[in-house]
Order: sequence, then C-alpha cells, then structure tokens
Amino acid sequence: MSTNRHPLTGASAAPGTASSTASVTTSGAASSTSSRTAFGWLGEQARLRADAGLVRTLRPRSADPDGLLDLAGNDYLGLTRHPEVTEGAAAAARRWGGGATGSRLVTGSTELHAELERELAEFCGFEAALVFSSGYAANLAAVTALAPHGSLIVSDAGNHASLIDGCRLARGATQVVPHADPDAVRKTLDAHEGPAVLVSDSVFSVDGDMAPLAEQAAVCREFGAGLIVDDAHGLGVLGDGGRGAAHAAGLAGADDVVATLTLSKSLGSQGGAVLGPAGVIEHLVNAARTFIFDTGLAPAAAGAALAALGLLRRQPERAARAREVAAALHRQLTAEGLSAVRPDAAVVSVRAPSPERAVRWAADCRAAGLAVGCFRPPSVPDGISRLRLTARADLTDAQIAGAVRVISRSAHR
Repeated sequence: MSTNRHPLTGASAAPGTASSTASVTTSGAASSTSSRTAFGWLGEQARLRADAGLVRTLRPRSADPDGLLDLAGNDYLGLTRHPEVTEGAAAAARRWGGGATGSRLVTGSTELHAELERELAEFCGFEAALVFSSGYAANLAAVTALAPHGSLIVSDAGNHASLIDGCRLARGATQVVPHADPDAVRKTLDAHEGPAVLVSDSVFSVDGDMAPLAEQAAVCREFGAGLIVDDAHGLGVLGDGGRGAAHAAGLAGADDVVATLTLSKSLGSQGGAVLGPAGVIEHLVNAARTFIFDTGLAPAAAGAALAALGLLRRQPERAARAREVAAALHRQLTAEGLSAVRPDAAVVSVRAPSPERAVRWAADCRAAGLAVGCFRPPSVPDGISRLRLTARADLTDAQIAGAVRVISRSAHR
C-alpha cells in the first residue's frame, strides 16, 4: 500500500478526515477522455477507487438511532441532543430566523454572534475571538490572512485538510516538516529570513496524538515566528475544565499565538472561530476572505454553541470524563490484542490490515449495534487504514465494555 503524500510538497501528510473524497490520479486518467465527453474521465477515476477499496458513500443518519451506539461522531461531551443545547438553537431561530441573511459585515452579525465571541475568548483565555460559518473556514482565514507574500509557513505533516488548503491558498511559501518534530521546525526556521508562522493541529484527528505545543512555541519564539494551533479536538477535552490545548500548554493569551476551533465537536453545534490578540482579530475582519465573503453562522448554531459553553462552565467534569472514556477504550482494546494508539484526548485509533478489511470491520460493528469511524487513504498520513473511535463523556462503563466486545469479535470475521 502506498503512503499518502502531502499535496504541497510530496511529504507524508493527512489531507483530511474520513469524509474526504478520494482522488486517484494516474496517467491512465488522461486516456479516458478519449470518450470526448467533458467528464468522461470520471468513470476511470471511479474504477480506480473501487479497485483500491476507497469508494466513499453517504449514509444519512436517522433521527432515531434505534439503539445504535455512536462512537463515530465527534460529540465528545454528549451535548448535541442535550435539552439546553437544542433549546438554545430553537430560541435563537425563533428570535433571529433560520439563517444569518448575509455576510457578517452586511447583515449576518447578531447580538448572539458578539456574545459567543466574548464567551469563547474569555473561556479559552484569549483577548478576542471571531466566529465563522465552519471550522474549515476559520482555518482558511487564519492561515491565508496571517501568511502574506514573503512569509514562510511551516506545516506539520499530519495537519488536517483545512490547514493544508490554507497553506495552498496563502501567498507565503510552505515548508512541510515531519510530524510533531520541534527540531525539524527549528531547522526550517533557521534557514529562513523574514516573517514566519508554524501551523499545527493540537490533537491530530487520525491517531488522536497531541502536538508538543510548548516546545513548538519555544522554537517559534527563538525566531520571532507566530504559532497557529487548530484546537478542533482539544476544546472541551483538554485544559482546565476543557479550555483547550493552548490553555493546557500555558499559551492562551500570548501575543504570538492564535488558536482556531470548531463548534461542531465538544460544543455539539456547528461553526468555527479564531481566537487571538485583538489586533489579529481586527486584521481578519478586514482581510480574511472566508469571513468577508461568506454568509454568517446561522443564529441557531450560535445559540446552541452558547448553551453548550454554559453547560461546560457549570459541568467542567465532562472534559475529564471524556479523557477517562478514551483511556478505558484504549486499555480494554489492547487487552483484547488489538493495535490501538494511546489517546492524548478523546480520539482512539485502531489499526486495520487493509482498506477493504476496515470497511468490512466497520460494517460488522454497525450490524452489531455500534457505529465506528472508518479511515482509509487518502485520509490517513501513513496509508494504514483504521477504525476511529470517539470517546464521549456520557458513555457508561457498561457501554464501553460492550463496544469493546463488538469491536473485538468483529475483528476476526
């Protein structure tokens, strides 16, 4: 099985999550255009995906899960269906309508957006925040607006697709460095003169390992470089009461650190945000294209996120419980002889022998009442397929043990 390569430089990289559409490029694709139809080459691409076991399909989930235990979604704190969160969404929709009606700079900003920005900044320990329609849009904004022409972007090889796409779109030059390697960052920055920024996930979405943020920040400061941290999988799980990875590393509020996050995981809603110094946020309002030209976050999503943040403030133990569940899953899976990566947050990765076996394994788990994620190339940095489990703070010990039994038994079919 070939190793997936970073689309910017050819280095190993993780171009996205399991929902990414596989794209296989070969010299044979060009010949398929002989059909003289505009998209005739798509048939060859479909055949190549099928031969490689990489076909993705959409499966609408039911509003009534019928007893299916979900370890595939990213509802780390179990708040998506919490009555306070759903009522927060409904109340916001009743007051402000179903949509934002326009971009944030035209009609898309409401009092809810401003309140959510204040609450996020205060909770995570940053000076200011700016809310976007998605975490993807927030990452594109941060990277493109903070890496102008003449600057260097140092990108971790395991970064999420949204950071990689930000690097693609930015005017600065990008250098990909080995995964979670501060020494490689130092060597790269040492060879560059001028503005620079390091971009990195805090918790990497494939294996659930955590970046060495404190060491990376120290290296950046040696060279006057900035640090952009995507904390999508850290918010609500890491740090004091779930305040995130930057807070846990003592970096929150620093004038050379920017954090991005999503509202769609621990906060059970939808949308994203960039947190940082007030000057950075003001710059994004004026320069970030995914802010200026995108419709604002729907009021219902802002209302839901605010309600979830309020719950997390009152129930900080949810963060610790999510980590406990992840540790229990890892401990019990490895006791069954499975190859599981030790989690640093709430993601637990279990290695599969092939893409085809991973798909069958996930399907067998679903048939037994357990939904798990299935990650295959090109969504994994090393070409190794996985089952990806997400711990939830609301899981009971009995549910954890039952999930492990299903995964273990299904592995041998």
